[in-house]
Amino acid sequence: MTRPARFLGIDIGTSSVKAVLLDERQACLAQGSAPVATARPRPLWSEQEPEAWWRATLAAVAAARAAAPGGLGAVRAIGLSGQQHSATLLSGRGAVLRPAILWNDGRCGAECAELLARVPDFTARSANVPMPGFTAPKLLWVARHEPEVFAQVAKVLLPKDYVRWRLSGAFVSEMSDSAGTLWLDVAARRFDDTLLSACGLTRSQMPDLVEGSEVSAHLSADLAAAWGLGAERIPIAGGGGDNACSAVGIGATQAGDGFLSLGTSGVLFVTTDRMVSLPERTLHAFCHALPERWHGMAVALSAAASLSWLAGIAGESGQIGALVARADAFAADPGRRAHAPVFVPYLTGERTPHNDPGLTASFTGLRAEHGLEALVYAVLEGVAFAMADCLDVLAEAGAAPRRCVLVGGGSRTPFWNRLLADTLGLELACPEGGELGAALGAARLGMLCAGGSVAEVCARPPLRGVVTPDAHGAGAAAARRRHFLAAARETARPAGRGEPAAP
Repeated sequence: MTRPARFLGIDIGTSSVKAVLLDERQACLAQGSAPVATARPRPLWSEQEPEAWWRATLAAVAAARAAAPGGLGAVRAIGLSGQQHSATLLSGRGAVLRPAILWNDGRCGAECAELLARVPDFTARSANVPMPGFTAPKLLWVARHEPEVFAQVAKVLLPKDYVRWRLSGAFVSEMSDSAGTLWLDVAARRFDDTLLSACGLTRSQMPDLVEGSEVSAHLSADLAAAWGLGAERIPIAGGGGDNACSAVGIGATQAGDGFLSLGTSGVLFVTTDRMVSLPERTLHAFCHALPERWHGMAVALSAAASLSWLAGIAGESGQIGALVARADAFAADPGRRAHAPVFVPYLTGERTPHNDPGLTASFTGLRAEHGLEALVYAVLEGVAFAMADCLDVLAEAGAAPRRCVLVGGGSRTPFWNRLLADTLGLELACPEGGELGAALGAARLGMLCAGGSVAEVCARPPLRGVVTPDAHGAGAAAARRRHFLAAARETARPAGRGEPAAP
C-alpha cells in the first residue's frame, strides 16, 4: 500500500536552521531546529561558517525525522529557503575560502559608492540601490582587502544554495534570492554581465538559475539512503529567499497580496505581476519565488526591536505584555494620547525611505507628566508611522497592497494591530499559526515542483481575526503622524546624513 506523500521544507535562517515535514494536506507532522552561531570579529562585521549551516541542517532534519511517525520515508520533494545576500565563496575544488559575510554586515559602505562610480546606470540595471547588506559590495570588499581569496573564487553561493550543493552536488539558485545579490536583471530574471563585471566576476562563477517552484536538483543517493528515503530520486525545488518563501507560506501569490511582518525589523511585502522599482526611495525590487511574479519590499529596521529596547532599559524585559496593556489604557484617553511624546524609531539607522545607517532615534515632546506607559505608547505608534512611510513608498511605486496579512512576533499584540490598521488605513488579516514561516513556504515550493498547482498548494491559511481601520482612530493617527513626519525630517536632515549624530 502506497503511503501518503510528505514534503520537507528547510529554512537556513540567521540564528537557526528549521526543518518542517508536511503531509499532503499541509498538516505539520514534525519539525526540528538547530542553532547557528554568528561571529562579529570586528565592528560592523557579521560572519558565519557555511559548515555550521550544513551541520545545523543535518541536525534539524534528524530532529524532524525522529519526531515524525514513520520517519521521512514518504518524502516526495524538498524545498529550501534561506537568509538572503550572505556571500559564500568556494574554490574550484569546493573548499570554503572564508567565513560567509552576512546580510547584516556593515563593512562595505565604500564599495557601494564604488559600484555606482564603476557603472553609472548600476541602480537602473539592478533596480535597487547598492547597500552594504547586498552581496555585490561584499565581493568588491574581498577583492580589495583579501585579494588572495578573491583570486581563488570559483563559485559564489547564497546560504540555501550552499546547502543545496551539499544535498545534491549541484550549483543552482533561483530568482528571488539571486535578485538580492545586485547581479540580476530583475525584470528579465537573468544575470547581468555588466553588473557582474563591476565586481570582477563572470557568469561562470554564478550558479545556474531556475524558478523557485521548479526542480533544481535531486537529493544525493547517499543522503537519501541515510535518511531512509529509499531508491526513488527526490527532487529539490528551487526554493526562495526567506521573505519570498514566507509570502508563499501565507498565500501572498497574486498581484496585490501582501504581508506586514512585525519582527525585529518591520517588512511590508507586496506581490506584483511586473517589476516595480523605486530605488531612490529604498524600495527593494526583487523577483518572487514563483514564475512571472515579482515583489516590492520596504523595510523599517527597528520594529519589535524598539519595544524590546525600551522594555530592557526600563528593566521590564519580561513584562512586555503588561507594558503594552498600560499603553493601551493610556491611549484610551484622547487628551493624553494627543499630547503623548513622539518617537522616531531609528535605533539602528533606517532603510526605507532614508537608506541611512547613521540616523538616530529620538523622543520629542517629553514632559514631566509622561510616565513609562506614555513612552511605550510612543514606541508602538512610532513603529506604526515608520510602516506608514513604507506604505507610502509602495504606493508611489504603484504597488500598494490590496490585501495584507499581519505576521511576526509583534502581530500577537492586539492593541498594536489596531494601531497599525488605523495608521495604515489597511485591513489586516491575522492568520492562525504562522510559526512555520519560511520553512512552510519552502515545503510548499517542494509540493509545486512535485506537480502541485499554485491555486491548490498556496491557499491562504485560516484566520484568527481581521483588524479593520476605525475612522476615529485613523483621524487621531493622521493628526499625530504630522508631528512624527516633522521629527523624522529633523532627524534625517541632509547635514546629518551619512554619519551618526554627535552625542
